[in-house]
Amino acid sequence: MKRTKSAIQAAAVAAFVAAGALASSANAEETIKIGVLHSLSGTMAISESTLKDTMLMLIDQQNEKGGVLGKQLEAVVVDPASDWPLFAEKARELLTVHNVDVIFGSWTSVSRKSVLPVLEELNGLMFYPVQYEGEESSKNVFYTGAAPNQQAIPATDYFLEELGVEKFALLGTDYVYPRTTNKILEQYLKDKGIPEEDIFVNYTPFGHSDWSKIVADVVALGADGKKVGVISTINGDANIGFYKELAAAGISADDIPVVAFSVGEEELSGLDTSDLVGHLAAWNYFQSAESDANEAFVAAWKERMGDERVTNDPMEAHYIGFNMWVNAVEQAGSTDVDAVREAMWGQEFPNLTGGTAVMLPNHHLAKPVLIGEIQADGQFDIISQTEEVPGDAWTDFLAESAVLKSDWKELACGMYNTETSTCVQIESNY
Repeated sequence: MKRTKSAIQAAAVAAFVAAGALASSANAEETIKIGVLHSLSGTMAISESTLKDTMLMLIDQQNEKGGVLGKQLEAVVVDPASDWPLFAEKARELLTVHNVDVIFGSWTSVSRKSVLPVLEELNGLMFYPVQYEGEESSKNVFYTGAAPNQQAIPATDYFLEELGVEKFALLGTDYVYPRTTNKILEQYLKDKGIPEEDIFVNYTPFGHSDWSKIVADVVALGADGKKVGVISTINGDANIGFYKELAAAGISADDIPVVAFSVGEEELSGLDTSDLVGHLAAWNYFQSAESDANEAFVAAWKERMGDERVTNDPMEAHYIGFNMWVNAVEQAGSTDVDAVREAMWGQEFPNLTGGTAVMLPNHHLAKPVLIGEIQADGQFDIISQTEEVPGDAWTDFLAESAVLKSDWKELACGMYNTETSTCVQIESNY
C-alpha cells in the first residue's frame, strides 16, 4: 500500500523519537546513579547541606580514579526540605524516576523512618550516616553512624568512672532519638546503682530558648553536694541558649560537666564558644584526629570548600559508607541491591582516626568511641578514645530488646528472638 507524504513524515518522526529514546537509555546506563537525600532548605539545612557537599566531593574523587565498574558516577541531588513526609516522596522519586542504584541520606530518625517503608517496598538501598537511638535493623539500610553502645553508653561510663558523676540530668529535644536514648540510659544508670531520684529527665521542643528554670533544676539536683553531670541530646539552636544559661548561672564545666551527642564542629563553627569551653561531646570522629588519612581528608575538604569549613562525624560516616559501597560493587561486579548487600557484610575500610571500620552482619559498623573537650577555636581536644566497638542494633539494657538479634548474613533477619528462635516483627514502643 502506498503511504502518503504525511504518513511517511510521521513514521520518520516516530523512528527518530524511538532512536532518541534508545540513545537516552544507553546513555543512562553509561553512568551509575547515586541518590543524595539531604535537606538543602529548612531547619536541618545547616547540617545536611554539608553532607550533600561531602557526597559530591567523594563522587568526584571516585570519578577521577576511573569511576566504578568502568563507569562514571552521577549524583542525583534532591531536596526533602526538612519535611519528614517529603523524605519518603523524594526517596520514591530517586528510585522510580531517576533509577538510582543507591541512596546516601537522611539525618533525623523521623526522616529515616519516613523513608524506610519506601526502601523496603522498592528494595532500595540507603546509607544512613548519623548517630541514632538504635532499636532498628532493616535489610535495606546500612547504619554508618553510632548506635547507643557506641556513643551514649561509653559517654555515661566516662562520667561514672572518670569524672565521678553521681547524679544525672538527661536533657533532650522532644523527639524519638532523645526519648529512646534516654530510656536506655535511665535503665543503664539504674542497673549501675544510681537511684531513680538521682536521675532528672527533661524534654524541650526544637528551638527552645528559655532555659532558666531547667538550669535551676539541674543545679538544685546537686544541692546535697553530690557531683552532677548533664547528658545532652539537645538538638540544634537550642544548645546555644542552654550553654549561655549555664554560664549566666556561674556554672562551669568543672562544676557541672555536659557531654553532648549532637554538638560537633559544624554546630560550633562561627559561634562564640566561650560558654562551651571545657564541656564535652561524644562522637566516633573529630576533625582533630591525628592520622594520615584524616590529614588528607581535611585538606581535600578545605581545598574544595574553603579553609573556614570544618569536618565532622557524619561526614566520616559517609566517607566510610561510600568507600565500602564502592568496594562492594566492585566485588559483586554489579550495582544490584541484593548482590551489593551480600558483598557489604565484612567489608573493611580504614577510618579517619587510625583504625579500621568493619561492616557487621547487623548492618552496623565497628567504630571507636571518642570523647572530646570543646576548645576556644571550636575544635575538640580528644581526651579519650577506645578501640573499635561493634554497633548493636538492639540494646542489651531494655528487656524487650535484649532478646533480639540482628543478623542478615546467617539468619536473614533483623529482629531474631533468641528465646523463641523466630524472626519476629514488633511494633516499636518508643
